[in-house]
Amino acid sequence: MLHATDHSLAGLAAQLQQRFAQRLVPLADGVQAIREAGHGPAIVLLHGIGSGAACWLQVALQLSQHARVIAWDAPGYGDSSPLANPAPQAADYARRLQQLLDALHIDDCLLVGHSLGALSAAALTQQQPQRVRRLVLISPARGYGDPARAEQAQQVRSQRLHSLEQLGIAQMANQRSAHMLSPAASREARAWVQWNMARLLPQGYRQAIELLCGEDLLRYAALAVPCEVHCGAADSITRPEDCQALAKALGAAFALIAEAGHASPIEQPEAVAALLARALEESLTGTAL
Repeated sequence: MLHATDHSLAGLAAQLQQRFAQRLVPLADGVQAIREAGHGPAIVLLHGIGSGAACWLQVALQLSQHARVIAWDAPGYGDSSPLANPAPQAADYARRLQQLLDALHIDDCLLVGHSLGALSAAALTQQQPQRVRRLVLISPARGYGDPARAEQAQQVRSQRLHSLEQLGIAQMANQRSAHMLSPAASREARAWVQWNMARLLPQGYRQAIELLCGEDLLRYAALAVPCEVHCGAADSITRPEDCQALAKALGAAFALIAEAGHASPIEQPEAVAALLARALEESLTGTAL
């Protein structure tokens, strides 16, 4: 007998296939997997370390009514080719993203980075500010690349690699998914976070660990485009006070997402879609909705 959560997951998977389908884009250094919906000005969505393009499903379906929404599976995730460098930097991910935008004929976009995706988004913004109308960071991961955080970086690297080797992807997803959400999150949200996390691939995840431990978002603080930072009010991973400090360092506006933990695009997709719609409108007209 199927539980209600099983039915919910089946419905989300069907929507994913029918309305936010994957396609593969051949690039010079491999294949890049994306999901795409809608038409109009481009919104490009970058997921975090424990997720994938599908995490943006409910946000994308709302935004696709008035925008072209593209979410990538980061290099080494899903069907995307991993990067050549076993310990890549944000600039390596940004170069892949630049190739993708070229292939999709996207001259400029609203660029959105969630969690670890903030590093790639900020790096691309620094490399090619003309490509980014506005940068939105949601629960951004700062990273541990500051030399002053070297001991912490080694601890994080060791812990994550140990978990990967000892538990494996499926058990990691089972144990860690609840931490991504607020205590009040629905069973469907918990299941969808776990579904996405269970699809990690070891090589891509190892490269993402190196990105997390070797990079520092503040290296990209000199932004030439408008930037805003948002954080789930109940985020226990990238805590509100830490996100607010990053926003201040970036010269960015800061706001909380009510009743959300770290995985706010899954837990509060309506709120995330609304804030991105406002950011898009402001990027296009200079005025918010």
